[in-house]
Order: sequence, then structure tokens, then C-alpha cells
Amino acid sequence: MQEFDSRALRDAFSGFSTGVTIITTLDSDSVPGAPPRPVAMTANSFSSVSMDPPLLLWSIDKRAQCFNAFKQARYFAAHVLHSGQQAVSNLCATRDADKFSDTPWHAGLSGIPILDEYHICFQCEIEHRYAGGDHQIIVGRVLSFDNRATARQTEPLVFYQGKYHEVAQVQSRVSG
Repeated sequence: MQEFDSRALRDAFSGFSTGVTIITTLDSDSVPGAPPRPVAMTANSFSSVSMDPPLLLWSIDKRAQCFNAFKQARYFAAHVLHSGQQAVSNLCATRDADKFSDTPWHAGLSGIPILDEYHICFQCEIEHRYAGGDHQIIVGRVLSFDNRATARQTEPLVFYQGKYHEVAQVQSRVSG
């Protein structure tokens, strides 16, 4: 098997444009006896899997600070971000940050944190977990979703070659 330079491989992977998601859940083991604590992380590794049953997947680095919370969780929400949410994406990609002090949210199914703003939100129950090298692949069954994109209320936030982009920027590059 060929050895790869990890930076070069990461750069190659970044040539695939993707949406940006915030994945949330509750951490019931943060402090014994305390109420569950909301947890959030930014993820680009998100994909639809199946329509019947409705499944999606995403992956988490096993070294992530919130890995144990997601490893033990039964439910999660996947928020596809809109173009005005670069700041919350950066916040949720930061270790040790209080991700909910300035980010409005409410409780969804089974109490999972639902951001008040998003492009699309999927509330899911974990169906499967698979080993994926240094990541764990999480497959969720969609229990509920809200698609603000259909009403053209928002445009998605796009990530390409290590930078944020908006759909309008991508469209102008294609047509220009």
C-alpha cells in the first residue's frame, strides 16, 4: 500500500466541495448527577444514505473532545448551515469553547439541542456505528426534518479547498 503525506492527502480531500454541518447531542456523562449537557461539533463528512428507510451518515474523529458523548448518544441532530453561519461553524470546530452560550437553541426530540438557525435540520436516532480508521462512522435514521431551503429562506454554506464559499460565488465562477 502506498504511503501518503497526510497534508497532501488532506489537500486532495478538500478539492471536493461540501456543505457544512453542526452535529448536536446531549452528553449525559459530563457530570454525574447533573442534567445532560448540550454538545456540538462541526462536520463536513455528511451524506444521505437511503430514502427507505430514511438514513444519513457523518463521521467523527475518535480524538475529538466530544467523541464519548456521540459514542454513547442515542439521538443527534444534523444542521446543514446557511451562508450566514460561518461564525457558528468556526465556534463548533473549536476545542473547549462554550458552544451554546451565544448560540440560540431549543430542545428537540428527546431533548437534543436544535439550533434556532439553519438551512436544513435532521433529527435522528442512531441506527449504526462503524469503525472507519481514525474516525467512527455514524448512521442515523431520520425521525424528523425541517427544510428551510425549499422556501428559499436561506442558501447553504459551502466548504471548498479549506475555505467557506456561498452558492452565489460558486455560480458566478461557473457562469463567468
